[in-house]
Amino acid sequence: MSIRALIVDDEAPARERLSTLLADHPDVEIVGQCGNGPDAVDAIAEQTPDLVFLDVQMPEMSGFEVVDAVGARALPALVFVTAYDEFALRAFEARALDYLLKPFTAARFADTLDRARRVLAGDAARETRERVADLIDQLLPPLTQRRLAARDRGRVVFLRLQEIDWIEGAGNYVRLHASGRAFELRATLRATAARLHAAGFRRIHHSTIVNMERIRSVERMARGGFVVRLEDGTALETSRSYEESVARLL
Repeated sequence: MSIRALIVDDEAPARERLSTLLADHPDVEIVGQCGNGPDAVDAIAEQTPDLVFLDVQMPEMSGFEVVDAVGARALPALVFVTAYDEFALRAFEARALDYLLKPFTAARFADTLDRARRVLAGDAARETRERVADLIDQLLPPLTQRRLAARDRGRVVFLRLQEIDWIEGAGNYVRLHASGRAFELRATLRATAARLHAAGFRRIHHSTIVNMERIRSVERMARGGFVVRLEDGTALETSRSYEESVARLL
């Protein structure tokens, strides 16, 4: 089988090293290279690689934050590339995750790639994603304290979840509304709703998620359904399929 691989590392020599090693494996096609976390999040969504070589220690957005942004359970097969401390390495090993500890040899790289082939060829991919999710939950702050890397007119803005008032679906993107402004994030509304459920966000419409902490009132409309009003005055209508869940707020 052919493997589509993405390389993510903030250091150009490290990306070149991985690219050179992969050139010796004709069953692997490099579909992209990224030098930072936000570009990696976009590339994973756009290129849908089978395998990602992901540097852990990057400025602006760490490899762990990339995993959190994509959603660990939606990730392709993942190999961490790291010079991380002993604690993190023990965490990787305890969950049977693979990693490359810089500097690594060509033989160690070949072993890692063989392991990735076995995961991709079998039914272990789901179990591996679950282990990655557990690892991220251990190494990152609690969900409510994490950040979302959104785009705002060509720059990357990091928003804490408690800053977000509501979220609007826009195809393969979502718009995060915070303090009267909108920021774009490459993700589906369905995946975003699942990811943020534990942080107190709820879907009230097929295209709308609200931060429960931002709700000021819920009003029943004469024609049926509800209007959810937020602290900043924003009024959001429910859709029929979500009326029952909204009714529980009354």
